[in-house]
Amino acid sequence: MARLIAPDARFHSSWLEAAAEFEGLRQDGAGADSWPLEELQDPGAFSRFVEALVKDALPESPRKPGYVPCTYLWIVEGGTFLGSLAIRHELNDFLLNEGGHIGYSVRPSARRHGHAAKALADALPIARELGIQRVLLTCDEDNAGSRATIEKNGGSYEDTRNGKRRYWIDTA
Repeated sequence: MARLIAPDARFHSSWLEAAAEFEGLRQDGAGADSWPLEELQDPGAFSRFVEALVKDALPESPRKPGYVPCTYLWIVEGGTFLGSLAIRHELNDFLLNEGGHIGYSVRPSARRHGHAAKALADALPIARELGIQRVLLTCDEDNAGSRATIEKNGGSYEDTRNGKRRYWIDTA
């Protein structure tokens, strides 16, 4: 059964296999935007990437302007990396309108098995522990899979902004 874990360098090979499945597309919740895939093939660089993801949860960690503290989690089953999930500790203007508190992605070969829905359900108590009473989730207007995942977890639709459907879920 899939579970959420802190990023772990032991999943290097499986993470790279998953990244290749995205064929250069952005992986929501992965935290890899500033890390070239070619660089992450090196085990040392990958270990630094994993360390940076873990440290990003600390308020004092340096981050780019406009970025907020974030807890990164990986969806794994056995020794296989299935996807990423990020819990952003607070909302800035961009996140309030388009990004939300939680972002996630599941590798294409592992989709349609309920991994995203379970990961989101498992992330809600963690968000509550971080002091987030209501989480905002967003998805593209045409992303039926993500829409179903959010609604399955109790997401209440608020509105659509800039092509993003916005949902709220109480964590209590």
